[in-house]
Amino acid sequence: MRLLWRCTRLQNRIFWRTPIAAFFTLVFPLLMLVLFTAIFGNDTFDSVYGEVKSSQFYTPGLAVYAAASSTYTGIGIMLASRRELGILKRVRGTPLPPWMYLTGVVLSAVWIAALAVAAMVVLGVAAYGVNVEAAKVPAMLVTFAVGSVSFAALGLALASLARSVSMAVPLANATLLPLAFISNIFVSFGHDTPAWLEFLGDVFPLKHFGLAFGEAMNPFSEAPAFEWHRLGVMLLWLVAGAAVAAWRFSWVPPVVAGRASRRRGGPAGA
Repeated sequence: MRLLWRCTRLQNRIFWRTPIAAFFTLVFPLLMLVLFTAIFGNDTFDSVYGEVKSSQFYTPGLAVYAAASSTYTGIGIMLASRRELGILKRVRGTPLPPWMYLTGVVLSAVWIAALAVAAMVVLGVAAYGVNVEAAKVPAMLVTFAVGSVSFAALGLALASLARSVSMAVPLANATLLPLAFISNIFVSFGHDTPAWLEFLGDVFPLKHFGLAFGEAMNPFSEAPAFEWHRLGVMLLWLVAGAAVAAWRFSWVPPVVAGRASRRRGGPAGA
């Protein structure tokens, strides 16, 4: 446990030494909340949670988006970059157990996601009077834990499928950002939404993460406000992401992996 704690602290220190990553993970979602509320106003409108203020709708959605960005995008791009630079290959050659290194990466990303979510909720409550009830806080915590770990597993899958950082960046952006528009993160879907678009959002975990977390902050929902079926969908994606990572993850750069494959006459080993 002491070694795992040191691995997590090391990954966390590396994150804070990259100011641009800290800005887009922690500050940028807060700016989005301020800008959305300033542009669209903080009036009451008919949302997926009922008649609530726009800040009540945007706060949980942007908090979830920040958590997914920290885990899915952050882990996927960072591990792909370290593999391409040969860092993962050197780590694999040390006495440190590989699972401990990856667990430290995941725990650090989840910790950063927790900071981003906490900052978003504090800003929403302090500046816009967003509703948070003590009886629903356990639902918020459980939803965050399941959702962030699920997206961390998907981040490992992304790093496994993207053989270079130049591939990981567009893959991460092309998957997370469009999903945010169909998952009630940036836009609240109404009754006139096409059925195929609703179905598409229901397939992927971001919508379930956002709605489960939003229901825990919804002033009209009853405590404890657990959305068990949405947590179940996220757990299924967690298993899928972990399975892809276990199958495809490689510690060596693509060129080295290709050469090793040709020498053995088979697929590159992890």
